[in-house]
Amino acid sequence: MGDIVGAGLLAHVPTIVLPEADRLELNEGREITLVTGLRQLRRDVFESGDYDTVVVLDSHWATTVEFVVTAQQRRAGLFTSEELPRGMCRMPYDFPGDSELAHNIEKFADRHGTWITAIDDDYLPIYYATINLWKFLGEGLPDKRWVTIGVCQTGDMEDHLRLGRALADGIAATPGRRVLLIASGALSHTFWPLRELRDHEASDPSHIFTPEAREADYERIAWFKQGRHDRVLDTMPEFSKYKPEAKFSHYLMMAGALGERACTAPARQYGAYENSIGTGQVHLWFDRPAKGWTAPLIPAQEPTRA
Repeated sequence: MGDIVGAGLLAHVPTIVLPEADRLELNEGREITLVTGLRQLRRDVFESGDYDTVVVLDSHWATTVEFVVTAQQRRAGLFTSEELPRGMCRMPYDFPGDSELAHNIEKFADRHGTWITAIDDDYLPIYYATINLWKFLGEGLPDKRWVTIGVCQTGDMEDHLRLGRALADGIAATPGRRVLLIASGALSHTFWPLRELRDHEASDPSHIFTPEAREADYERIAWFKQGRHDRVLDTMPEFSKYKPEAKFSHYLMMAGALGERACTAPARQYGAYENSIGTGQVHLWFDRPAKGWTAPLIPAQEPTRA
């Protein structure tokens, strides 16, 4: 029986893969902590060896009529971003996939009232929400398998929770699997307009698009640190006002796999909460609780600012 042994809500912004000199120039001479945070997370978790497969829930890969999970035996090539080819150009990648796990996830679609297809086409596009995090957390660890699942642009909150439930069942049905989940994406997600954005490239949260979006992000970070996934899920209509990336579907899929409102795993934060041209970015990691992901709910607590 397989198990989910850790999960994270992680930022993948293009600046993390820019040359150091460019990062410092954009950030008033200081390193962005999204970079140092990922380096520490790699040391703490990804170099531990206590897992065999990483599943990335990719907020940049939008499907339409079904969820798609990558099923290739291996993915390798050069990646140039259509969004920012100047900063993400001909980036090499090479990692094994997990076809068995992908097909097991597909098998649970009907049980959870959704549509999932495992695709092994070598020409299937790959996106930087996967590549950028693999560069920090997977490159140089050749025995670790990486799989990606896209969000579905016609799906709502319930659809993405259902995908997460099927994901958890597919992992459980794969003998011996020890899986890390990555919800790859941002919190609030509104960019500054083109003629203004170069004044807002520094990482300081004062550059978040609105003070209200910044405070909504802080509130959810506090809830995550308290293990209050129920509060995050119950307030999704309010959070939607601040346009979380991909409607926060990357997190919803992860939450569906971890027990949803019953999940009480607290987050530990890597690096600071930072701006990226108006959007809210953070790295939060959830260790598997000793009693599993669906331990009894903790007493209600008032959220505090992160």
